[in-house]
Amino acid sequence: MPVDHTFFEFGSVRYHVQASASDPENVYLSISTPSLSHEASPSTGLPEFTLQEATKMYHKFAEVVEPSKEGYALTLKLNFSGLARPKDRARAVRQVSLLQSVILGSQLKHLLGSLGSSGATKLVYNHRDPFFVSRTPGKISAIFPMRFRDDTDLAVATSFFQELQDAGSSYARAPRCSWSAIPPPELRGEPVHHLTTNGGFVSFDIFERHVKRKRAAKTAWILLNFQAYVKYHIKCTRNYIQSRMRKRQETLAEALDTSIL
Repeated sequence: MPVDHTFFEFGSVRYHVQASASDPENVYLSISTPSLSHEASPSTGLPEFTLQEATKMYHKFAEVVEPSKEGYALTLKLNFSGLARPKDRARAVRQVSLLQSVILGSQLKHLLGSLGSSGATKLVYNHRDPFFVSRTPGKISAIFPMRFRDDTDLAVATSFFQELQDAGSSYARAPRCSWSAIPPPELRGEPVHHLTTNGGFVSFDIFERHVKRKRAAKTAWILLNFQAYVKYHIKCTRNYIQSRMRKRQETLAEALDTSIL
């Protein structure tokens, strides 16, 4: 049965899945995603280092199709027939679901490797939550403007940032974390609407040891997903507080019921 579907993620990431009845073993997956920054990607197509990263990630069951499908940045030809075990196929599907992160992660990893250059670059992983990478000789600062919809989220996040800042100082090899209610000096000169926040600014100092060999990919992944992790922490904290409140309410109701009897 032929397949021809288009779907979206984050509103600006577009996927196209295509398969034909005459060639059922091969599935073509195309993706159109904004680049992390104008500096990270050329105006036409994906940079060579991103194509190499995709080839390395998916070589066991996919190949990069060049040129990609018209209107898309990258097309993969997927073939899972060589993966006999169900768990291998499940792992392959999970890897394919990370395609956008692989593309943008390779671009961020490339930027993190540019320790010799200088200046601030605006990066967009999720269009609602852009962040900045500021480079000086020998150090890179990843700066996250934090915005929250309500006061409860803001209170939980502020407490978390303060704890993160204090805990980070206990680990000498970890990137130093700092939180400030005002924009850090590295963002001086940026447009005002980029610096308008209610949650302040979280910064991580990245040094050469954090971007060596395999650490570069891990560092890029953590930075790309930091804002999502903060939202996850807030959600878990709110759920925990609500469950504790319900438990105490039940305990109080039982105590009152017992006293009446």
